[in-house]
Amino acid sequence: MIWILALSALVLAIAPAALFWSNLRHYRPPPAVASDREVRSVSVLIPARNEENAIRAAVDAVQSSVGVELEILVLDDGSEDATAKIVSDLAALDRRVRLLTAPPLPAGWCGKQHACAVLARSASHPLLVFLDADVRLSPAGLAQLIAFLDASGADLVSGIPRQETGTFLERLVIPLIHFILLGFLPLRRMRASRHPAYAAGCGQLFLTRRDAYERMGGHGAIRASMHDGITLPRAYRAAGLATDLCDATDLAVCRMYRDASALWNGLAKNAVEGLARPALIVPTTLLLLGGQVLPMALVPLLPWAGWATVPIFSAIFFSYLPRFLGLRRFRQSLSGCILHPLGIVVLLLVQWYGFFRWLRGRPVGWKGRIPTA
Repeated sequence: MIWILALSALVLAIAPAALFWSNLRHYRPPPAVASDREVRSVSVLIPARNEENAIRAAVDAVQSSVGVELEILVLDDGSEDATAKIVSDLAALDRRVRLLTAPPLPAGWCGKQHACAVLARSASHPLLVFLDADVRLSPAGLAQLIAFLDASGADLVSGIPRQETGTFLERLVIPLIHFILLGFLPLRRMRASRHPAYAAGCGQLFLTRRDAYERMGGHGAIRASMHDGITLPRAYRAAGLATDLCDATDLAVCRMYRDASALWNGLAKNAVEGLARPALIVPTTLLLLGGQVLPMALVPLLPWAGWATVPIFSAIFFSYLPRFLGLRRFRQSLSGCILHPLGIVVLLLVQWYGFFRWLRGRPVGWKGRIPTA
């Protein structure tokens, strides 16, 4: 029995480790931008709801962008704090900044997707960047992302910014974004195909060509979605358009959540459109438990393992390999890396929580709202 468990754990750990290793060669930062490169015009679109603690830093960072001509549109989406006042003050000092006010949320729309649609209609430039209010771009970030868009030939590009983590739960779970992406999505196949099954992105940071965005239906195509990181690239691909990913570690930084409650609910709201899709949640659970948790769970059985000791230690090595590879590359937490199996358990608990809430007809909302019927 121990042999069977040990070999199963080894097989399930090797597959994502091998793909992660391979993907690191293809998940690259954008190319450097030549000093004589043509200056491109881009609209930076920031939906903001109760973001008084983040919005100033986000806008300040965009204002410091080099190598681009830009406008910065911030949409105040029913904020109950000082978000609108902060942006209004910034707009008074820089004519590139404009404050918009969201109209009432229509039936069937998620708040963020509606805000992004309104922002896109108000934009002036042929390139659109959708930026979350808790993201801070580097000065060269926009120019580099545009260079990647041009080099890739894609219609929509994205990347995972460097993820700041403060609390224990953040350090435990947030780095798994890279593990799931690079451990289970074959990037070479993604680039060779436009099939929606290979759709992936990061909702914190998207860049698109405006004509392609309008051709695929804009955010209206995903109006009820709570997980644009997956559903927006999927909609592009369904329309026959190409999407791509780059390593945005040096382009931007983001602190997604600041306490355990926000992290739990923030991930749970996306669950049923991601890992907790009804067709995926059981195989995903078995795959992650078997390859990432079972190896360490077998350690207490080592005195009785005999020759199974070899596959047990091999499974532990391969389960940890992606996390240690990503530790320096993506500037992740050492404690979260060491406690990788516990992070996987927490991630799966969040997915099942979101799944059961969906089954009961009570999906997890965000910032006081869920998509209206």
